[in-house]
Amino acid sequence: MPLTPAKNHTIALVVRQHTDGIEESVQTLLDFLRGQGRRVVFEAETAAHLAFPGVAALSAAEIGAQADAAIVMGGDGTMLGMARQLAPYGVPLIGVNQGRLGFMTDIPLERMLPVLADILGGKFRAERRTLLEGSVLRDGQAIHTGMAVNDVVVARGAGAGMAELRVDVDGHFMYNQRSDGLIIATPTGSTAYALSAGGPLLHPTLGGIVMVPIAPHALSNRPIVLPDSSRIEVQIVRGRDISVNFDMQTFASLIQNDRIVITRSPHTITFLHPQGWSYYDTLREKLHWNEYPSGEGKLH
Repeated sequence: MPLTPAKNHTIALVVRQHTDGIEESVQTLLDFLRGQGRRVVFEAETAAHLAFPGVAALSAAEIGAQADAAIVMGGDGTMLGMARQLAPYGVPLIGVNQGRLGFMTDIPLERMLPVLADILGGKFRAERRTLLEGSVLRDGQAIHTGMAVNDVVVARGAGAGMAELRVDVDGHFMYNQRSDGLIIATPTGSTAYALSAGGPLLHPTLGGIVMVPIAPHALSNRPIVLPDSSRIEVQIVRGRDISVNFDMQTFASLIQNDRIVITRSPHTITFLHPQGWSYYDTLREKLHWNEYPSGEGKLH
């Protein structure tokens, strides 16, 4: 079925800042969407850095109330920021990549118009992803809250010694860990920082949360995948210059005895992919699984 204009025939555009020559692509997309009978609006920060008169600037809440979908032109970082803002409103997200193929922005710029025509006409694959949310508690009071599409990371500063962290899951003591930090990631985030720290790949449809220690002192301290119903509590036992970040985009500084409580968010995000899209194709492209050195390994 087509992407039904159930609200106001409205499509929101989110465009990464400081992208050279983006105005021409945005104008092309505006003309195309208007030709499809769609009202086009800009996300507020996009409107602030692009000079397109006559295009309304909307907040995330206003986009949530009015838009049938949001098209994000940029990279995965731009998509992460917008996904967190729109998650409470259930607005589907479509990613147009401004550079290399992204895990979440998977439509190449040169194929933007025909692919979007298909998606608006109902030829797409919808994929729902889970998020995490967390609170930093100090003396029992929440001093910071955040949401993450990829991961929540507790980490020491560059010049600091190891951090000692106590981890409890669903009220049960798991371990005290001395390390450079701890990554708590969604299946979406399993291909990000968690992967570079030695964590496993989780298919995005799995209901799991992966915990990956960063350079643990005890080599037996390994990544673990938990049910996504888990309540994870990380306490700062000792260490200095420790912080927690959500998708590397919002931060809070931590002190001894601070606790970070992390759970699955009640919100989800929906990505609309081109028809025929495959998660495995993206993995091959991003992780170079299809490459062989000097032609070795190929069938002749």
